[in-house]
Amino acid sequence: MIYILLAILAGISIVTSRVINFSLADKIGVFQGTFFNYVVGLLFSIIFLVISNENIFIESVLFTLLPWWAYLGGLVGVGVVVLSTYLTPKISTFYLTIFIFLGQLFTGVIIDYFILDEFSIGKIFGGILVLIGVVYNLVLDNKKVAMETSS
Repeated sequence: MIYILLAILAGISIVTSRVINFSLADKIGVFQGTFFNYVVGLLFSIIFLVISNENIFIESVLFTLLPWWAYLGGLVGVGVVVLSTYLTPKISTFYLTIFIFLGQLFTGVIIDYFILDEFSIGKIFGGILVLIGVVYNLVLDNKKVAMETSS
């Protein structure tokens, strides 16, 4: 039960941070907003690390053992923040959240297939059902807007 609650809180924090990032980007620009997003994130990460009292010991050998793509997490994170900040005023928060969920779901399925050699037809089917529902809802929304503008 605690993991479900934490997942819900993570979802709330993602949507909230997207709205805050857009407000900041609206005032100072997308890339400057992304920069401050990461600076503040680093600051709070350091504070949480100090509070947690965990010891950090990273051997220099460890860096040579990691595959090259393991270092791309920050770059991908910057891309996600920039894209979501750019898209927030152009797409409703509901649709943007659903599209990000679908992207995460299908990317997870692809990663599972290539890394773990697993393929989940249930996740694909569920994602397709969600996608069909979103497309259907978009069609209904467009019809509603067209009817309102023609009246």
